[in-house]
Amino acid sequence: MAEVGARTILIKASCKKVTMSIPVVAVIGKSGAGKTTLIEKLVVELKHRYYQVSTLEHHSHPGFDIDVPGKDSWRFAQAGSDYVIIASPDKIASYRLIDCELSLDEIAAGVSGVDIILVEGYSQSGKRTVEILRAANSKELIGNREQWVALVSDFPIDMDVPQFDLNDIDGITNLIEKEFLRSQFRK
Repeated sequence: MAEVGARTILIKASCKKVTMSIPVVAVIGKSGAGKTTLIEKLVVELKHRYYQVSTLEHHSHPGFDIDVPGKDSWRFAQAGSDYVIIASPDKIASYRLIDCELSLDEIAAGVSGVDIILVEGYSQSGKRTVEILRAANSKELIGNREQWVALVSDFPIDMDVPQFDLNDIDGITNLIEKEFLRSQFRK
């Protein structure tokens, strides 16, 4: 439920299991490790290789705003619109109110027209992960060994998993391409 003025509005969301077809790779690590920077660099490199890329950030605290107070779309949401869409000739954005947190699969199921989805966070989603660590930040691994695609760090880690330096974007992208993208185009 959401409060809009003096009215209470019921909000509905699917909150159900879905089947994925677009590969999802979660970039995980402690706060300050460089997840956002790594994803930015991976997006640039994947785009150079002509892939269509979606990114998804997990904001773990309720309530965030992507709209501007006073603008028409903001006013529509304040009036009680359950699903707000902003469209222009070159882009579209939408958001909706939900009554329960959606799973990563549910969110990703709404994505289309891309070759891969890179996710920041969702370390507990069960998805394959690239974990990033910085010695100055933390040497503690937070991921699950069975889910690791690679470890990215500025120090050696004694683990039997592909490892890359923080700046080896080409190597990390090559591995992502091999593990997630080439097989999807061989069908």
